[in-house]
Amino acid sequence: MSTKDIHSDLVETLGDSTPPYSTVARWAKEFKLGRTSTEDEHREGRPSTSLTEENVKKVEEVVLEDRRVTIRQVAEVTGLSYGNIQRILANELHMRKVSARWVPKMLNDEQKKKRVDMSRANLEKFKADKDNFLSRFVTMDETWVHHFDPETKQQSMTWKRSDEPTPKKFKVSSSAGKVMASVFWDAEGIIMVDYLEKGATITGSYYAEQIRRLREAIKEKRRGKLRAGVLFHQDNAPTHKAAIAMTAIQEAGFELVEHPPYSPDLAPSDFYLFPRLKEHLRGKKFDDDSDLMAAVEDFFESQDKDFFSKGILGLEKRWTKCIDLLGDYVEK
Repeated sequence: MSTKDIHSDLVETLGDSTPPYSTVARWAKEFKLGRTSTEDEHREGRPSTSLTEENVKKVEEVVLEDRRVTIRQVAEVTGLSYGNIQRILANELHMRKVSARWVPKMLNDEQKKKRVDMSRANLEKFKADKDNFLSRFVTMDETWVHHFDPETKQQSMTWKRSDEPTPKKFKVSSSAGKVMASVFWDAEGIIMVDYLEKGATITGSYYAEQIRRLREAIKEKRRGKLRAGVLFHQDNAPTHKAAIAMTAIQEAGFELVEHPPYSPDLAPSDFYLFPRLKEHLRGKKFDDDSDLMAAVEDFFESQDKDFFSKGILGLEKRWTKCIDLLGDYVEK
């Protein structure tokens, strides 16, 4: 068929979608010259002029000068395209934009050194006799638990079809009703939980009384632990360090495990136990304090021994990482 006949045939078949005559003529010529496929032939791309060492360095300098700069701002400064800057950042500089993480405190050099020194001392004690350390170790901390704590955004995720509307979730705050739980535990499980209703405060004398009750609970639930010598771990809250509390710890015969200030990332309750407890309670509503306390007890009782030992054993990795990070906070 001639080019004109081919084009006329296409007009009858495709109507307004027919390619222009010039395109049909070009393809007819290609096939007369021996082409056998309508697929595009492989072509070597035009050599990239943007991924030069000079441009990579230019992008790096702009980003390092202001870590919050956007890709569009980098493009304005460097004169490179948005796509080329994306490729340079990802493939050449191996950089990606991340959100800053919250930390309890901006640590100074002295505080970081203290974290390293205490982590090293505790790690040496742990490695000297892991089984002995694990059997003697007892830790504690306090946390607020609410009558209602809303689910996180991740917890409320659901599957949906492409033609279904996206579910809506209204913003809800934690309830005012809450109870403070003081949890004392070891590698075998919970030894004692003490609850304090909203409005009450833990004082040095109250904490000293908790220590005396803890000793009795250990005597009853962990035979041989007092005789072996309890390695007691607590944070540096003022009530824990009060003179009357320290006297009670000494009279109980407990040996204190050093804990650096501003270091929840090195406290098993903070980095392990409490996050799992609160994840379990989120989204559930409790009518009163007694219902809430029962739910806390049910959660603890439903966990096996391995759950608790895993939390204590996590200290080894965190002490090690704290040393490696020169005292900076340990994320995971």
